[in-house]
Amino acid sequence: MDTEIRIAGIVKESIVDGPGIRMVVFAQGCKHNCPGCHNPHTHPFDGGTIVTIGSIIEQAKKNPLLDGITFSGGEPFEQAGSFAVLAHEAKKLGLNVMTYTGYNYEYLLENSHVHKDWARLLEESDILVDGRFELEKKNLLLKFRGSENQRIIDLKKSRLKGNIVLAAI
Repeated sequence: MDTEIRIAGIVKESIVDGPGIRMVVFAQGCKHNCPGCHNPHTHPFDGGTIVTIGSIIEQAKKNPLLDGITFSGGEPFEQAGSFAVLAHEAKKLGLNVMTYTGYNYEYLLENSHVHKDWARLLEESDILVDGRFELEKKNLLLKFRGSENQRIIDLKKSRLKGNIVLAAI
């Protein structure tokens, strides 16, 4: 798999970035620049490292304990095409896909006709944590999110029902 992706880094095993044991891939590049962001080093679009998707998949194959892969940031939707390919390949390994975004789900849906890769990444993702991090709504007791405005959306159930279904995780 020769498709390239610009990342800030990878955490090979995490239990705080989604349900189960997860590999976390941090996208490099973010326009949101949320005050108080946990990962401000991921904001510059020219930072990080360019790697192949195949190299990430090879790392995932080496860990039979992984339940899923999480895309964090930076902003994965700034490289939605590459992250959609990575998600597709991860699913072939039986991994579920969780994607964090500073965009609201409704905004992504409304604009996915213009940004075709957004639709592809949404389709390949199982869980979406949406919304910008808001410092004044920060809550350290929240599971898998940083501020109270962010939602954890079950994308499979949302597609089936035709409206937003929050994930029960």
